[in-house]
Amino acid sequence: MSRPDNLSDSLPGLRRVMARLTPYMRPHRVMLAGSMAGLIAATLMKLLEPWPLKFVIDAVVPSASTTAASTLDPMTLLALCAVGLLAIVALKALFQYLATIGFALVGNRVLTAVRADLFRHLQALSLGFHTRARGGDLTMRLIGDVGMLKETAVTAALPLLASVLVLVGMVGVMLWLDWQLALLALSPLPILWLISQRATVKIRDISRKQRKRQGELAATSTETMAGIRSVQALGLEESLSTTFSGANDSDMKAGVKGKKLSAGLERSVDVLTGIGLAIVLWFGTLQVLNGRITPGDLLIFVSYLKQTFRPVREYAKYTARLAKAAAAGERVVLLLDEVAEVRDAPGAIAAPALRGAIAFQDVRFRYAADAPATLDGVSVALEEGTSVAITGPSGVGKSTFASLILRLYDPENGLIRIDGHDLRALTIRSLRSQIGFVAQDPLILRGTIAENIALGAGRTVTPKEIAAAARLADAHDFIMAQSQGYDTLVAERGATLSAGQRQRIAIARTALRNAPILILDEPTVGLDRKSEEAVGTALWRLARGRTTLLVTHDLALAARADRVLVLDGGAIVEDGAPQTLIRAGGRFAALHARQQGDAGPEGSGGQVRAVAV
Repeated sequence: MSRPDNLSDSLPGLRRVMARLTPYMRPHRVMLAGSMAGLIAATLMKLLEPWPLKFVIDAVVPSASTTAASTLDPMTLLALCAVGLLAIVALKALFQYLATIGFALVGNRVLTAVRADLFRHLQALSLGFHTRARGGDLTMRLIGDVGMLKETAVTAALPLLASVLVLVGMVGVMLWLDWQLALLALSPLPILWLISQRATVKIRDISRKQRKRQGELAATSTETMAGIRSVQALGLEESLSTTFSGANDSDMKAGVKGKKLSAGLERSVDVLTGIGLAIVLWFGTLQVLNGRITPGDLLIFVSYLKQTFRPVREYAKYTARLAKAAAAGERVVLLLDEVAEVRDAPGAIAAPALRGAIAFQDVRFRYAADAPATLDGVSVALEEGTSVAITGPSGVGKSTFASLILRLYDPENGLIRIDGHDLRALTIRSLRSQIGFVAQDPLILRGTIAENIALGAGRTVTPKEIAAAARLADAHDFIMAQSQGYDTLVAERGATLSAGQRQRIAIARTALRNAPILILDEPTVGLDRKSEEAVGTALWRLARGRTTLLVTHDLALAARADRVLVLDGGAIVEDGAPQTLIRAGGRFAALHARQQGDAGPEGSGGQVRAVAV
């Protein structure tokens, strides 16, 4: 994408942001209208502010330019002007306060709704998107970019809008008082506009790049903190710190460059404002001496002229902040406009109560258009209530097979049916609500153990139900051994629990879901023998009576299933009961025998080594 050559070229991005946020503003139309009315009223008070002083100078203070005597006593007029000035200032403060509060409330409510929708949208985006994206950058957009929009709306956009209204009003009054002097006074404005236009384009370009770089910094730091155990174990602190510092220094240099441009623009405004004031002072005084305007009119001109240049000066002052907000807004809108690759089809219906009969019909899938097929023409039928182990070498599509059933991806060709229903004809939410899932690295959130078990139930559960699920998962005893039992707080990612304990909490969570279909994706990888036995027992207890797919390299665990599918080369190369396949002497039998021999009486309980099927 090429850099915009002028301000007008960069406006479509801003218009796109505003157009995308407009639906969020509609529920707040009344408050927006009231806030705008308050802003206009504050602008009128601003226009009236120098007029009491004009009357004092023209009617109270002796002046050669006074053209008519006042009908009021000078002291009375002075008192009225003083009271009037006080009233104008007080009303201006009140209207500005109401406008600021109103716009702040609308801005915060709108962008709070945007953040909530963005978080919901991010969770709905396909797994393919999240595979390509960096988690830290997404967090930066969700928290930092939306936060910047909220802050800028009140601290920069609102003052700038008020200044523009003041500019329009004051130019109108100046033209009414003396159009010739007004044109002379405003002559520096075109020059100011050209200077600000050129500087703004550069600042916006820097801000876009800086915001992107900050997203990358956030991603790097998030990835490092997530893998801090490996970072420290491998002694990578200095290497990663050097990489981070280099990107951080680049961000700092870009920020300094933007500040220099902004400061230079502000000083240009100051100089040209001074030129405009000098022009008014010279020609305005000549007009006063010639009797065309009063000294009070000249005061109005000088006062208004200082305010007239203020919007340009504030634009210079806030341009970097506004540019960053525009860049942040574009990043937010890009995410909101991201279309999920896997989504409900038009006319999709809620899934009925499923029994669990699964059928693949000539299914072909690949992760990218130029990538080889992970699954190529796979056809298989799985009976309801049976347990099926899926095994084979790494990277042959075992987890992909399971992911297709969950509709984390859609196949390129072919159909997948459950109880005769094409998965794409069912709503995603209703489908997934009837599938239990236990991953290799289960989701454990910061909170209590009870909250983590209840997380996936999809309904309100009682403490009694949570305890029953924990007993089924063989987790109750270790939970009660914790300092506060089920109310014990768990650290982020379950760092205070062992791998086996995390798995058993995930099993208890799945038990509460009570789904007819169960998917187990490498549930015993990385566990010691004792934990593996406990988890394995809990898994088969949970699998009883459900259609269960077990993705595993552990063939001792797979041998406990009703049926085994061996995948290789994008196809199912062996299919049958485990004992039948062992007697057949094929790939499954060879690897099963090798694993059993490698494990020995004190081995790893069937954990796979560097062996291919």
